[in-house]
Amino acid sequence: MPLRHARITTAPTCLLALAVAACASGSGSPPDPRAETDVERRDPDSDVSAILQNLGDEEPGARRPLPNPIVPPAAYDLAIANGTRSSTGAPGPRYWQQSAEYRLFARLEPAAKRLRGRAEIRYGNHSPDTLEELYLHLTQNVHAEGATRKEPLEVTGGLHLDFLAADGTQLYETEDADAPGYDIRGTLLRVSLIDPLPPGGEVELEVHWWFDIPQRGAGARMGWSGDDLFYLAYWYPQLAVYDDVVGWQVDPFLGGAEFYAGFARYELEIEAPHGWVVRGTGRHTNPLEVFPEAILDRLEAAETSDTVVHVLAEGEFGPGRATRRATDGWLVWRFHSNTTRDVAFSATRASLWDAVRTPVGDRDGNGQPDYARVESLYRPEAPLWAEMARYARHSIDFHSRFTGFPYPWPHMTAVEGGGIIGGGMEFPMLTLIGDYNARGDTALYYVTAHELAHMWVPMIVGIDERRRAWMDEGMTTFLENQSRVEFFPGNPSDSLEQETYLELARSGREGEMMRWTDYQYPGAGGVASYSKPASVLVALRGLLGEETFMRGYRTFIAEWAFRHPKPWDFFQTFERMAGEDLDWFWRSWYYETWTLDHAIAGVIDSEQGVRVLVEDRGDIPMPTRLLVVRIDGTETRREIPVSHWLSGQRSAEVLLPSGLPVVRVEIDPERAFPDVNRANNVWVQ
Repeated sequence: MPLRHARITTAPTCLLALAVAACASGSGSPPDPRAETDVERRDPDSDVSAILQNLGDEEPGARRPLPNPIVPPAAYDLAIANGTRSSTGAPGPRYWQQSAEYRLFARLEPAAKRLRGRAEIRYGNHSPDTLEELYLHLTQNVHAEGATRKEPLEVTGGLHLDFLAADGTQLYETEDADAPGYDIRGTLLRVSLIDPLPPGGEVELEVHWWFDIPQRGAGARMGWSGDDLFYLAYWYPQLAVYDDVVGWQVDPFLGGAEFYAGFARYELEIEAPHGWVVRGTGRHTNPLEVFPEAILDRLEAAETSDTVVHVLAEGEFGPGRATRRATDGWLVWRFHSNTTRDVAFSATRASLWDAVRTPVGDRDGNGQPDYARVESLYRPEAPLWAEMARYARHSIDFHSRFTGFPYPWPHMTAVEGGGIIGGGMEFPMLTLIGDYNARGDTALYYVTAHELAHMWVPMIVGIDERRRAWMDEGMTTFLENQSRVEFFPGNPSDSLEQETYLELARSGREGEMMRWTDYQYPGAGGVASYSKPASVLVALRGLLGEETFMRGYRTFIAEWAFRHPKPWDFFQTFERMAGEDLDWFWRSWYYETWTLDHAIAGVIDSEQGVRVLVEDRGDIPMPTRLLVVRIDGTETRREIPVSHWLSGQRSAEVLLPSGLPVVRVEIDPERAFPDVNRANNVWVQ
């Protein structure tokens, strides 16, 4: 459906009578799936119980703001015109994205807490544009002296660039933007090419660098703990995304807003002292060269085990036990991955190691279940992590089932990083999570389910976290909350999330979800990125019904897997599945900080029947779903369609037939919609 309709700014009170069918919305919303309970059934042709009336003329001050249509940026409309996107939300027939192949070499020097790196990168231009320059992210430069940051961070000197070449020709730092060479702009490296890169062309880069590893680097997303654990992320120059809507997305890293990365092929080679166990993004391609036979046997056993296998136990650390011995004291670890958006690795010489397989669904389409290996590495000082493999196993299994998209990679590894991180941070096939000693085992499951849900967004669905954190964290929080309900039956995760959002909304301090992440108001970014978008997805599910919502949710993931969707692709996918224009929903919830507040203003017995008076005291228009209970327990459901509120009304009347006394009326008894004042949602005789 199109994202535009006639612009409406305000509307006077109307004096129309609107017929409302029982348990149905005149706007096309599906019936409440729970309406098949003991509902009073009557002949709608002879029943006046569902006549919706206005309460008469209202003061001009009672007029409400009405949601304007969604107007995407001109560049998005141009992408549709060019055929790279479509008005249905699906990728267009001419959709393209750039390609990259990385060969990365890292030498980890634990004593010096330093990393030395080398990269060979082949970049393919699949766009219709000729590129005269390339941009790469140097995230470690957020730790350079004088770097622009949103919050205090360690100063370790940033990334030191020793060598850069393009197609075999060395380039040098220059201040002349028109001359071949490079210049460093905070966390960005701009490379001005000798020969412009035409459509269909390729360029090869070679880069050498080193940096001192911060303890809690990149905003506590990587670093080291004590003298026995390193977690390396954002450690290599990574090409910025050049896409069909924005072009070069070169927003700097300021320590807060997260990342936008292209999909690439990686060959990763890590040199570390023997005795240090290295785990990384991708398939480990040389386990025979680095592991003793006992470790190899246990890993092989874990591939077919539904119970946890202890791959490495306390007392088995060190060269000759945890790893093979090397004559020069160094081992090389190799990993391969394809169509991944980043690589990270960990190195530990004091972590226990558990592994187990988890079902992921039918990944290859042969009708048989497929599996991935789940691993957890944790130090003895983190005893709650003894359950981590079980938590991760359930998370990957559940997320694969719920999204309808099987986990695509050979392993998922969780690394305990107490001293580096308090919460968790996601990377493809690898996540870093705190010890959670002070928070408890339930919280450890929650963060595990959350970080592993990120394997779907943004690791599979490659959204732009730097600008739209709600697409990343909001969808992930929603998925996490659904897994909580299965793992802890009866867990009220959706309502708890809703209350977190509502608490800020009541204060009047929230920021719009569509506001760019780095520009969220102080104290409001977490709600705008996590709690509110997760709650709005629950509201969307309540609006559309389970079946339509899940069709939209799964279609969006499947169509944009390993691609780069924008918010308007997300909106239009759900409109396509629902078969209706939902601009009013997107505008009200995503672009504004309006609130929803439906209220029962009174219940009156009259000669005509029972009059239920409803007021809309907020600014977000939503259907008003009523549950009416009579003294004998009979339930009747009615709905005031959203179209009534969109016509500018602030009040409505629902007329029910006379009969047994009404003892209770409640708005939205399922609590699907985030209403800021539940106290006025219930009337009791």
